[in-house]
Amino acid sequence: MTAPRRERDLDDKTAVVTGGASGIGRAIALRFARAGARVAVVDVVEPAAQEAAREIEACGGAGAAVRCDVSRQPDVARAFQAVQDRFGPLDILVNSAGIAHVGNVEQTSEEDFDRLYAVNVKGVYNCLKAAVPVMKERGGVILNIASVASTVGIPDRFAYSMTKGAVLTMTYSVARDYVAHKIRCNCIAPGRVHTPFVDGFLAAHYPGREREMFETLSRTQPIGRMGRPEEMAELALFLCSDAAAFITGSNYAIDGGFVTLKM
Repeated sequence: MTAPRRERDLDDKTAVVTGGASGIGRAIALRFARAGARVAVVDVVEPAAQEAAREIEACGGAGAAVRCDVSRQPDVARAFQAVQDRFGPLDILVNSAGIAHVGNVEQTSEEDFDRLYAVNVKGVYNCLKAAVPVMKERGGVILNIASVASTVGIPDRFAYSMTKGAVLTMTYSVARDYVAHKIRCNCIAPGRVHTPFVDGFLAAHYPGREREMFETLSRTQPIGRMGRPEEMAELALFLCSDAAAFITGSNYAIDGGFVTLKM
């Protein structure tokens, strides 16, 4: 019995995945590598990025870990140049790096607000600023990770919602401005996904009740469970592949029915 053929949807493509060391970003990086891409795992946590790159290499893919603080434009420029020096011109950018905050406007300090803006908004801008000039010469695909919080009100997510709303509108703007340059730009809007952030949040706020609260949070999705990072990665693969060549300027909810079935 022969082994199943690997999908090669991204053969000979160079992809940068920011926040690629954990959660949704890591799942996307690994999925892209299995689809034939050369993947740069760009993350501020270098040891975790190196671990993800080793996993890519172990399964026969081409991976590299690049430490980068996306909130700092010179750092981003250096990182993107390092990727191109190793793998060649950039074909795909996935803006997955992001941080979260729980709280309403009264519970959000100026420091909280600035911290989220720096990573979730300015970080996306910095990466777009580095990628678009390269892609203008030959086309490319950009995928931003937004959130259901981009379009609906969610309790106690004031600063986070602000940043993800900006990600959504940056997606529309880049798609419109560069469609003639054959750059496609889309975003996905996950609902609640079981990532290390969720586990850390539960451990910090509900010690001893993690399992109970995990089930409670899972039931907030109409489908009855949280999403898996690997499910986000499958949608990301489709949108970044030639199978989605007619799709740009679109926002895809992947949320277990959260937006449409709860409203």
